[in-house]
Amino acid sequence: MLKRQPFLRSIMLLLTYQVIILLSLLVFAGILLFNLIELQNLPECPPDSGERPFVSVLVPARNEEHSIEACVLSLLAQDYPRYEVVVLDDGSEDRTLEILRRLEASSDARLRIIEGEPLPEGWHGKAWACRQLGDFGGGELLLFTDADTRHKPGSLSRSVAALHASGAGMLTLTPYQEMVGFLEKLVIPLVYFILMCYLPLRFVRTSPNSVFCSAIGQFMLFRRETYLSIGGHRAVKTAIVEDVWLCRAVKKAGGRVAVFNGVDALGCRMYRSQGEIIRGFSKNLFAGLGYRSTLLFGLVVLTLVFHVLPYGFLSAALLEGDFGPARFLLPLLQIALAMLCRVLIAVRFRQPAGFAFLHALSQLVLVAIALNSFAITRFGKGAQWKGRYYKFVSSEQ
Repeated sequence: MLKRQPFLRSIMLLLTYQVIILLSLLVFAGILLFNLIELQNLPECPPDSGERPFVSVLVPARNEEHSIEACVLSLLAQDYPRYEVVVLDDGSEDRTLEILRRLEASSDARLRIIEGEPLPEGWHGKAWACRQLGDFGGGELLLFTDADTRHKPGSLSRSVAALHASGAGMLTLTPYQEMVGFLEKLVIPLVYFILMCYLPLRFVRTSPNSVFCSAIGQFMLFRRETYLSIGGHRAVKTAIVEDVWLCRAVKKAGGRVAVFNGVDALGCRMYRSQGEIIRGFSKNLFAGLGYRSTLLFGLVVLTLVFHVLPYGFLSAALLEGDFGPARFLLPLLQIALAMLCRVLIAVRFRQPAGFAFLHALSQLVLVAIALNSFAITRFGKGAQWKGRYYKFVSSEQ
């Protein structure tokens, strides 16, 4: 009897562990369900909206020859009556500027092309380009959008209507993410998985606490007074993940932030190759955690515990023919719950639902990218993007 006590104790500890993991996943699933309700689609713009504020649509572009023409043409096709499109070429080394000049020559005065100044010391490239655009744009509202986006004709009208209806000083959208290659479909959906399962979006809208922040740099619409109140992009000049830190700056200044589902208004192909995916996520991941090693390694451990180890327990149980709750039933429920969350997110954001069944593999890739993000920042040249290297020790200003 005494010999069985350590064995029973280990079984109870394992059972307790599995219950805690399942309860944690249920909490994440609960956050997801509330977020699916909270994240509203953009409203349709009422036909009699009266006088509309003038909007400056601001596009930083560097080496975007594959996407810039489609982006600009979609912006020029907006049904909004009062706006301008300003594109800044940030020292492109490909045909970007040539394409922009051709578009400028064939369009009306609504499109303006400017050439950016050299990147100064202590600035992240995109923040520097956006700072110049923010100084140049004359609109009452400022829309910063990426050069790899494509906009439906009503996206600007609907976003302006949503900004006014929400009373926010900053509005951001969750775009439809265009995914072509296997690695794109495997990794990019994790952006929305993390957003929807770990962050209560209601607090982004209602809480003054800057911890609750979400912003997607592919579409950020500001009231001019809000943008100026935080010092514009000067407030995030070393922030690699400048969108989230802009959200934090707005909330710290007492402003409100609104997040809407924009999959029916805006599309974006974030990355076009496996190398871009690895470089892009490696650039953002460690920086998004404020370069705090404890947070990064905590993320790695929790990712493995919640989304990878259940497969290990289940595999061992099947090999040994153990179908008890501690090694088979509870891990199976954990896996099923995580997959259900992935499927719900895929349906809402129009992602390939079949890749939910590769959830463990996607999480392992996330862990590898997280470790790579740490290594290149701490021991290498820093994050590399569009021919530039960045090695800032902190994104806090």
